[in-house]
Amino acid sequence: MNSSDLVIQSDSLATTQRTQIKRLPQRGDYDRTLIHQILDAGLVCHVGFVVEAQPFVIPTAYGRVGDRLYIHGSPASRMLRTLRESVEVCVTVTLLDGLVLARSAFHHSMNYRSVVIFGKAEIVEDATEKLEALKAFTEHVIPGRWVEVRPPTPQELAATLVLTLPLNEASAKVRTGPPKDDAADYELPIWAGELPLRLTPLVPVPDPQLPPDMQLPTSVQQYSQGLAEATA
Repeated sequence: MNSSDLVIQSDSLATTQRTQIKRLPQRGDYDRTLIHQILDAGLVCHVGFVVEAQPFVIPTAYGRVGDRLYIHGSPASRMLRTLRESVEVCVTVTLLDGLVLARSAFHHSMNYRSVVIFGKAEIVEDATEKLEALKAFTEHVIPGRWVEVRPPTPQELAATLVLTLPLNEASAKVRTGPPKDDAADYELPIWAGELPLRLTPLVPVPDPQLPPDMQLPTSVQQYSQGLAEATA
């Protein structure tokens, strides 16, 4: 990732007491487009909530449509059953871009992009919005996949609970660049720098029940190529 990737002109979300970055505020950003980009680049979010004074943090897949985040699952899920009661929720997404190796153990760090979202989730009742959310989930996993697969049946739609969270109260936090050592440590004969990390696809493994002549779909080919180009 180049530092220029973070220079984006757009409107910013209003800060609140919960979203105000207090620790290293210079890394904080409330730019709506940047927040969307980080969410679109991630694959898993962590949903934090409290049930009878017991906190839970659950990893789950998600999708985004405009200024709304969507999560879905079985109506029997404790997380979804709790969130549908309009409890306060905190959702986080973190992308790890690299390890930052300093000359001192104290200043070791990581380069990252993260988003924290606060709010209350709502049940998606409208059938059209629900289907659009499920499309967003699929396209978030691999763009172009929705048109290659069988769409959900009415029974599958009825068996799926979809919740939406407005992206009104959110913030991003980003660290880039080399380590920041104490002035006296720069003279030490110790290697320091960045070790970039990237998500890289391996060779696709076909389902054993596929016909032997089944071709790799376009979505999988383009996904592999896209990640390879991004990490070149």
